[in-house]
Amino acid sequence: MPETIEIAYHKTVLGELIIGTFQNQICLCDWQNRKQRNAIDARVQKGLDATFTEQSNELIEKCMQQIDKFLSGEYRTFDLPLLMVGTDFQKSVWHALLTIPYGNTSSYLQLSRQLKNEKAIRAVANANGANALAIIIPCHRIIGSNGDLVGYAGGIATKKKLLTLEKAKLNQQYNLF
Repeated sequence: MPETIEIAYHKTVLGELIIGTFQNQICLCDWQNRKQRNAIDARVQKGLDATFTEQSNELIEKCMQQIDKFLSGEYRTFDLPLLMVGTDFQKSVWHALLTIPYGNTSSYLQLSRQLKNEKAIRAVANANGANALAIIIPCHRIIGSNGDLVGYAGGIATKKKLLTLEKAKLNQQYNLF
């Protein structure tokens, strides 16, 4: 019998998130209405050999509180045990995303260079898009090399609001307003 991933839904000022835990680690914190919702959920469930059960717990509640404090400007970082579910390459990209400081941005090219594989730009972009721990693993801090906003699972308007909240340092060619 498969194990369970406890999930709960959380409405934020930017949209609804689905938050999940597995063995006392956050394995899912993602935009409920994203285009790849089914693919992300299937990957997480298959990777953990577990199924979703809608039931909150202490860790989900803690995650909700930290997300709310982050979105209100009270928190800049998260203190949560994370469980990244993906390939080794995806995990390396997600770990690299965690090194981008609050209020800063990077590009797929810079991330590829950081991973010492400049030709992997497309793979880095795909891994960024497969991030199931939105906001916590700050894929919203990735912008185009020219300073333009590029895709985001929560939508470009949400990405813009997150970067505005962080007063992100952007390429001079780009203006949030």
